[in-house]
Amino acid sequence: MLKLRIITAVVLATVFLLSLFFLPWYGFIVFVGVVTLVGAWEWANLAGFGSMSQRLLYSLLTAVVMFLVASYTGLMEGIVYLAETRNVLVVAGAWWAVALLWVQGYPSSTVIWSSRWVRALMGWLVIVPCWLSLSYLHQEHQGSLLILLVMITVIVADTGAYFTGKAFGRHKLLVKVSPGKSWEGFWGGLIACLLLALLVEIYTGFVQWKALFVIMLFTSLGSVLGDLLESMVKRHRDIKDSGSVLPGHGGMLDRIDSITAAAPIFTLGIILSGWSL
Repeated sequence: MLKLRIITAVVLATVFLLSLFFLPWYGFIVFVGVVTLVGAWEWANLAGFGSMSQRLLYSLLTAVVMFLVASYTGLMEGIVYLAETRNVLVVAGAWWAVALLWVQGYPSSTVIWSSRWVRALMGWLVIVPCWLSLSYLHQEHQGSLLILLVMITVIVADTGAYFTGKAFGRHKLLVKVSPGKSWEGFWGGLIACLLLALLVEIYTGFVQWKALFVIMLFTSLGSVLGDLLESMVKRHRDIKDSGSVLPGHGGMLDRIDSITAAAPIFTLGIILSGWSL
């Protein structure tokens, strides 16, 4: 199993990096869009739409939502409108603030979101802004490096939390949502991301170091929230993995759950602060 996980991880990383650095902008949008639709297929099951026809319909409706967002933000015209993209990401940021309250209040919060129709809407708020965020970042100056920075932030947060929690974890973070996570791991991941921000600042010599630290701080917090939200919905559905499309890893959502929150938060921070590489 470990060998299979490693092989899958290497293949995923290779495909992603090749797409990130060698596909043209529109090709990258399509690539991320395909990943988004795979995530929609899996989310349909998490929402409670278990039949093949229901999951297919949800995926098609997700494509329609993506088309509407692309039309509103200019993606369909080969550009990205700043104000419109900001508006969508502000809504996404507000959604993740609500999601934090729901995660903290689980299982009591299920009275609000247990309906499969509400969970269907949740899915669009989770995956579509992430797709838009990565599409926007890719067309920015040094956009590929910005996206890579988001991914590295998520990896560092997860790795720092894992090893710190393994060594010092005593106090559970949200035992009813994710029993394995601890407050010690949470702080370890956060500190690791701040150290990463320091390294980026030293390496690049940014004048806007305060903006950098704030953006990466909230990005790391978002990565934790994205992970917890999917864990909460899976626990409600009594499902271990979101799918089985990735051998040894489970579903696509199991791999991108942290990014679904981290990418919109990072991108919104970039837009509001005017900071870039």
